[in-house]
Amino acid sequence: MANPLAPKAQTGASSFGLLLLRLALGVALCLHGWPKVQHIADWMNVFGMTDPAPGYLQAMAAVSEFAGGIAVAVGLLTPLAALGIACTMGYAVWFHISAGHAYLESGSGPAYELALVYLAAALCILFCGPGKLSLDGVMFKRD
Repeated sequence: MANPLAPKAQTGASSFGLLLLRLALGVALCLHGWPKVQHIADWMNVFGMTDPAPGYLQAMAAVSEFAGGIAVAVGLLTPLAALGIACTMGYAVWFHISAGHAYLESGSGPAYELALVYLAAALCILFCGPGKLSLDGVMFKRD
């Protein structure tokens, strides 16, 4: 049985592209998650969101963004981190759409386009793997 953590076979160029995508996604999510882990179970209330999710879901989202962002950036346990991020961003897209937020952010309030971009990037990393230029690539080499 193939190791699900082993990176899929890729060229050097595609591994470099995945490295850039992982770094951009990981750093951005880590920065978005940092204020949330400061108020881990009630960040939606702290940031003034109406109809917040239960505390345990807020905690899971905060950890997914912060710790998952770090894991994706360095390429450690990347499929698990990308899956957690994809689930969190899927919920974020649904939350924003159901709240009637626009696609593009305007002066009138938040939007869902950023969550949608993060979702697409997480799914790309989940389906393509972390690439050779990752800790997963070093630790779980594919023979």
